[in-house]
Amino acid sequence: MPFSSLAAPLEVELRPHRPALLRVDSPGDAPNWAGEHRAALRALVTEHGALLVRGLGPRDADQIGAVFARITGELMPEREAFAPREVLAPGVYSATPWPANQPMCMHHELSYTLDVPSLMLFACLTAATEGGATAVADAEEVLDALPASLTERFEREGWLLTRSYNDEIGASLAESFGTEDREEIERYCRAHAIEFTWRPDGSLYTEQRRSAVVRHPVTGRRCWFNQIAFLNEWTLSPEVREYLVDMYGEDGLPFNTRYGDGTAIGEEVVELLNSTYEAHTRREPWQAGDLLLVDNISTAHSREPFDGERQVLVGMAEPHRLADGRPTPEASER
Repeated sequence: MPFSSLAAPLEVELRPHRPALLRVDSPGDAPNWAGEHRAALRALVTEHGALLVRGLGPRDADQIGAVFARITGELMPEREAFAPREVLAPGVYSATPWPANQPMCMHHELSYTLDVPSLMLFACLTAATEGGATAVADAEEVLDALPASLTERFEREGWLLTRSYNDEIGASLAESFGTEDREEIERYCRAHAIEFTWRPDGSLYTEQRRSAVVRHPVTGRRCWFNQIAFLNEWTLSPEVREYLVDMYGEDGLPFNTRYGDGTAIGEEVVELLNSTYEAHTRREPWQAGDLLLVDNISTAHSREPFDGERQVLVGMAEPHRLADGRPTPEASER
């Protein structure tokens, strides 16, 4: 079995269609072990895009938070969330609530923000009886596999995220912006390149245009970096989409994505994006005590359907403002 030579003496197993795997003997003091191997772990994540650490065995949310912090330092608070999460420890969140029988397709976390988390940290307290993997996909491979005509358009125009906030579906204003104060929300939107409109009923509608293709700040690799498919109406199950359209109308969906010029994205494009992700997916079933580190810019992640109880905790870290995070007329020339 091949091993990575970077960051020795940590020997990483490289297996087809699976993320890089590092097996460790339970160290007893998981946070201390994470701190001692911080540099090696970060180097391996940069090299492989994702690293599954098996055997570390953190036992609860506080210990997971300590492990996360020893690896990366300060954890990020989530802003612009599309769904509410439970805060389990400082900087440690529950997984996004999502029906267990529905997949969460590949995406890059918070890729619609200006200051994106460049590192995602996941830890499993309880593994599902079946399914539920947090799968990953290489963003450069996905970009290369997509039709050039499609990626060139998105690179030229970017992609547009539209959001309609309401009190029933998705994150509330307070959960997304940290406040319900209109002036504070407007200041945040202006500072983060978000166009906003207060509707007659008092609800908020926003639009933000972001780049679909960016260069990795460390490796320089061109990455398909966005949530175009994940937050698009056609990724929803047909019955959920029909319900939301009936309830809120085509222009009132809690979230949707479009081409950067505002044109609707067809169902066939979303199907192509998701099938391309699937062709480049690497997956490994969770085991209790596993830790998964993901380079959020070079690597997309998903959550697969599952049976049984599943508890995976999440942290976000190392915010980075990408130089090419917003599309420009020169984007297609890069």
